[in-house]
Amino acid sequence: MANQVVQDAVKKMKESDIRITPQRYAILEYLIESKSHPTADEIYKHLEERFPNMSVATVYNNLRLFTDIGFVIEMAYGDSSSRFDFTSTKHYHAICEVCEKVEDIFYPGLEDVESATEQLTGFIINDHRLELYGICPECQNKMKTEEE
Repeated sequence: MANQVVQDAVKKMKESDIRITPQRYAILEYLIESKSHPTADEIYKHLEERFPNMSVATVYNNLRLFTDIGFVIEMAYGDSSSRFDFTSTKHYHAICEVCEKVEDIFYPGLEDVESATEQLTGFIINDHRLELYGICPECQNKMKTEEE
């Protein structure tokens, strides 16, 4: 399925006259196949052996392009590095406060938040994001083991 998503994304870029370089394809493919919401540095480190002449700036420039065309959302959290999420459907995130792992949440009905907020406040809502913070199961297990 991920391969089909990559092909669909490449097709959309070609239709918009965006050149598909090997590096651009690899970055896009990694974003789609990775479920870890990687940082630019993580993407770079994953691809540097395959593309030894590629710079971190190339990764950032492509992430900016993907963000501008709506393929990717940048998840900025204060001082820490931004994480990038390829998104084909609206979803939300659960974030571990210990290891910073990010999990996608697909929950029906949350899109109603925008219209409810407009009715309650009079705001015109353009977008929203929902993030839930806690401790992932792996970190919970580590904490239990340390207590014993």
